[in-house]
Formats: sequence, C-alpha cells, structure tokens
Amino acid sequence: MERMVDGVRHYFDANGVPHIPVAPDPYFELPVRRAILDHWQDGLIYMGCMLAILLTHEMGHFVMTVVYRVRASLPLFIPLPISPIGTMGAVIAMDGSKADRRQIFDIGLAGPLAGLAVAIPIIWIGTARLDLSIAPAGDRFGLPLVVQYLIQHLHPAAYQPNMAIAISQLNPYFMAGWVGLLVTGLNMMPVSQLDGGHVTYALFGRAAHWMARAFMLAVFLYMAAMLFLFNAFPTWLLMAVLVLVLGTDHPPTRDDSVRLGWPRTILGLLSLLIPVFCFAPNLIQ
Repeated sequence: MERMVDGVRHYFDANGVPHIPVAPDPYFELPVRRAILDHWQDGLIYMGCMLAILLTHEMGHFVMTVVYRVRASLPLFIPLPISPIGTMGAVIAMDGSKADRRQIFDIGLAGPLAGLAVAIPIIWIGTARLDLSIAPAGDRFGLPLVVQYLIQHLHPAAYQPNMAIAISQLNPYFMAGWVGLLVTGLNMMPVSQLDGGHVTYALFGRAAHWMARAFMLAVFLYMAAMLFLFNAFPTWLLMAVLVLVLGTDHPPTRDDSVRLGWPRTILGLLSLLIPVFCFAPNLIQ
C-alpha cells in the first residue's frame, strides 16, 4: 500500500512496515555478468563442444606419436578469455626430428581429420538449429563453404549467396562448430610446423619451403592491401608474426627418403583443400 506523508509518497507492506528501496548493484548490472547469468547453459554447451573438438584434434596427433614411438606431451589447452572465442586452441609438443617422412605425414594429418570428425557433426547440429527468421543484429560471421552447403541443404528457403550469420541468430553448437572449422583451416595452412606444413613437406620435400615463403608473402601483401587500400586492420597479423618467429621452413625429418605411396599422396593432396572449405574468407562482415 502507499501513503502520503508530508506530501511525499511512501510505500508500506501489509503489516505497515515501510518499504525501503534498494539501489541496484552496479556490479550486478555489468553487461558481462548479466550475460553470464542469463546464458550460462549456452556457455557450458559451447565449452564442451570446443573442448571436444580441440581434444580430439590433438589426440589424433598424440595417438600417432605413440604408434610411431615419437616422444610427445599430452595436449595442452591455451585459454584466452579476452577473445570472442575464448581460446587460442591446443597444442602438443613433440620431437619431430625422430619421425621419418611418412611418419610426420601421418602425425600431421591425423589431427585435422580427427578434429573434423567431431566438428562436422557439431556444425551440422548448430546449422539445423539456426533460426533464420530472427532479425539479424550485431556483427555478422562469414560462412565457410562447408557451412554454406549445410545451410543450403537444411534451410533452402532462407539461403542466399554470400550470406552471413548475425550474433542474434547464433546458437552454441553453431558457434563451436564454426570456431572448430576455423581452427582446422588455420592449422592446415602450408607453413612451418603447422599441420599443413607437415603435410606439404612430406609431399614435396624441400620444395615446400618455397611454397611456404610464397604463401607468407601473399598473406602479408593481402594484409597490407587491406590496411592501406581499404583501411581495415589485418585480422591475422598476430598469427602471421608468430609463424615468422617460428620460421616458415619445415625442418628435415629423420629420413626424407622414405616414400609415401600413392594412397597417402592422394590423401595429402586432397587435404590441402581443407582450408578452402573450412576457412571463411571474411570472418566478420
């Protein structure tokens, strides 16, 4: 009930006890805290899916190092809470100089194939759960080719060429699958000791060094063009610098003369298409 006292409106409960208004807690109203309280279930789903993708990817490498008796660490996860995706991925440390050409090929390619075996079902579930009837709001995420094909298959009426998915339309399965594809595509770049660097060195030997150098030159020219011609900050500058610090050239294996054989050669050449299908040309549109 309310009562006027000295011209001021006061509120009382049923027992006549005055109600004292409590000022809202500014900490409680922080956007990040509010988002966590409202969407913690989505956060747990995203975390579980991302850990599943990253762990499977790294365990693919690790299992092959065990098979070939190459010393390696268990998977190490690299959290990055300040980034939109919350992680910088995962790695294993191994003594690659103890592996021959065929073994380094198997170790390098086992990770991306294992990770895709988990990422593709997750992105399929996420794509099926997209509600494209929601008005797009916020930043829009560019779509890799494989996701464009999935949307065209699962939401044919809503599909449009070069479409993007807005933050307001996301679900945790889709976001985790999108990041999983991105990480896999990045790892298969034919440079240094990335997974793609292992594969290209096993396929082409020392000629892969020139491929890696040409690739990095093209990357820096592209970023320079984006910066000076379109006034857009290059998204991948940090990673490109890290690759340069590691060195673009893949070190020699224990025995580069070991032959891969046609099955591995064909599989390796096909695997070079993974970045084409998994990497979004424009991450944020």
